[in-house]
Amino acid sequence: MLSKTTWFPALLLAGLGALNTLAFAPFTYHMLPLLTLSVLAWYLLQAQNPKQAALFGYAYGLGWFGVGISWVHVSIATFGGMPLIASLAIMAVLVAYLALFPALAIWFSWRFRGNFWYPLLLASSWFIAENIRSWFLTGFPWLSVGYSQTDGWMAPWAPVVGETGISFLMLLIAGSVAVAVQRKLWVWPAIAAIVLIVSPALDTIKGWQETGEQVKVALVQGNIAQDLRWDPEQEAITMRKYMELSRPHLNADIMIWPEAAIPQLEPLALAYLFNLDMLAAENNTAVVTGILDYKENGDAYNGMIVLGKSGKEATGGDYRYSTSNRYRKHHLLPVGEFVPFQDVLKYVAPLFNLPMSSFSRGDWLQPNLQANGYSLLAALCFEIAFPRQMIANFNDNTDFLLTVSNDAWFGDSIGPHQHLEIARMRALELGRPLLRATNNGITATVAADGKELNRLPQFEEGVLTGDVALVQGRTLYSIWSDWPVLILSLFSVGFLSLRRYQLAKQAK
Repeated sequence: MLSKTTWFPALLLAGLGALNTLAFAPFTYHMLPLLTLSVLAWYLLQAQNPKQAALFGYAYGLGWFGVGISWVHVSIATFGGMPLIASLAIMAVLVAYLALFPALAIWFSWRFRGNFWYPLLLASSWFIAENIRSWFLTGFPWLSVGYSQTDGWMAPWAPVVGETGISFLMLLIAGSVAVAVQRKLWVWPAIAAIVLIVSPALDTIKGWQETGEQVKVALVQGNIAQDLRWDPEQEAITMRKYMELSRPHLNADIMIWPEAAIPQLEPLALAYLFNLDMLAAENNTAVVTGILDYKENGDAYNGMIVLGKSGKEATGGDYRYSTSNRYRKHHLLPVGEFVPFQDVLKYVAPLFNLPMSSFSRGDWLQPNLQANGYSLLAALCFEIAFPRQMIANFNDNTDFLLTVSNDAWFGDSIGPHQHLEIARMRALELGRPLLRATNNGITATVAADGKELNRLPQFEEGVLTGDVALVQGRTLYSIWSDWPVLILSLFSVGFLSLRRYQLAKQAK
């Protein structure tokens, strides 16, 4: 049975973890995680053993993810074909799994609670645990604490160390506050204060500048109900709607349609595509659209293609079914786009037997899309949450970041707001404007500094138009990625673990 010194802090930390949700979109309490993490770091110092410390971290994680990603339940319950109790059980398993990562970081850090370097060890352990979360079992890096700073005080750090580096700094600050309260040790709080004080000054080294060129864009939001998207009787209606919405805006330099906007497999939609290709070329524009492709060998891809002009000098439409000017999604969504352990799990419930849940994976490295002379770094839906994939495909010639999505799966929840916030962080990290086209919202344009330029209302059809400024140059983060913080974290954990082992051996 848990004692009061265990269950009370655990309940408190679960509540504080839940409060973290208010730090992310659509809410605005950006500095809240610094408070909740500081309390967690302090309770770590009070823990009597590593098991209790891990429990504190796990409780914090349960609150953090249990409330923060509660929107996942919407898609499971509404479109998964499962009874309520089963969908809640799946949600509970997901939250219980994600909570393991903060528990792991806290469990490891407890061993260094008396060490002068405790704040650095806490930040390093957290950084490593979050990196594991971002790739293990394909990865789910959603709601990492650094995203709370997209509009926060520490946002200027993003072009230097990225969102993951901001998370590291936030844990460093939290650990510094804890040792100041516990031991009256002021060296680390002084370092934490410097981190916060210099944040505004980092705007001067963002690494990019505007070229003076403005690009006219048009982003189409069809607002097709999820239960109608793949209804064969709705195919012609949907395709006609996108064409009609687009015609008045063919004067744009680039037009973007959302993920799988065309509800036919690419080989079956060729007549429609060639017509759109010719129409776009005649109007000196390019249309980038999401579409599903199915090959004769059985490979299926969720991808994007470019219709109309690929280059400024093109005299006609450049689309061919064999074209390489396309993007194929690499980071597939578990269950939604592929079923892990398919032979076992597909019989559990209709959720694991959904149509279009057996996609093939595109390459890790793919050329930027070429649309009317502009280079677009593409990411489909969930992929925008993986900064290293974006950096791997980023180059000096990249003009825009492009992400298309269908967030109709998540209804009127906080999920789409968090999704846009993640996309905005990528723009801030890489110093490039971002175009985001979705089926039913949130469709938006974002400047190279991560600031939202404009958006369409959710759950309404429409076309978002506007001029977006091009930039040139590279942010430091686009050059060195996570490597500096990763090396520091691994060195800190490795060196201090070795030192602890040596001291323990000498004491015997």
